[in-house]
Amino acid sequence: MSLADVVASELPPQINPALPPPAFTAEQAEHLIACPLCDTLHEERDIAVGETARCTRCHEILEAPRSMAMTRIIMLALSALVLMVAAMFFPFLELSVAGRVQRSSLLDTILAFSSGMTAPLTIAMASLIVILPSIRFLSLVYVLAPMAFGHRPARHAEFFFRLADHLRPWAMAEVFIVGVAVALVKVAGLAHLSIGPAFWAFVALVIVTVLKDTFMCRVTVWKTLETRRS
Repeated sequence: MSLADVVASELPPQINPALPPPAFTAEQAEHLIACPLCDTLHEERDIAVGETARCTRCHEILEAPRSMAMTRIIMLALSALVLMVAAMFFPFLELSVAGRVQRSSLLDTILAFSSGMTAPLTIAMASLIVILPSIRFLSLVYVLAPMAFGHRPARHAEFFFRLADHLRPWAMAEVFIVGVAVALVKVAGLAHLSIGPAFWAFVALVIVTVLKDTFMCRVTVWKTLETRRS
């Protein structure tokens, strides 16, 4: 009951929704995997490197192990941290109006709302754009680096990987760069704008983040953690 590139099989669906769901023993439950999109249960199987396991109902990717994936994720996460530092302190934009030139960095933009009623906005911007993405990158390096070198997982690696996974929807660097692009279009007619190196560093940061998420396979990482821990 699987497609050509599917190596996970769907459990028989319930014919009558009024019937209670089937009961599984603890041993059986350990060999089941749920689709992250539609929650369909599948039998867990060993997936070879380069193969892709998809949900038989919605075709969402369940597992897709790739060669040297951990090393690539580590390098991309470290690159993202370097780009984050560059985006924070280098000039982001230069605005010229009536002979007056104003340069601002990402840090200046965040601190611009640090007084008065807009102070909570500073905390929100700093958290969603800088702090949470940085914590996520550092957590992935902490989890994957020891295993990439053939060692046992680091202490509390499972906690930090779960933290990195939970922070993914809240790391909104790509949302910020889209907002900046929209603002540039609106302000371009009112003043002369020059894009600084921090802007391009932030664009590169978004691209690196997307590539990192492409190489990331949560199920494979969890399996590796369990195997190396035992």
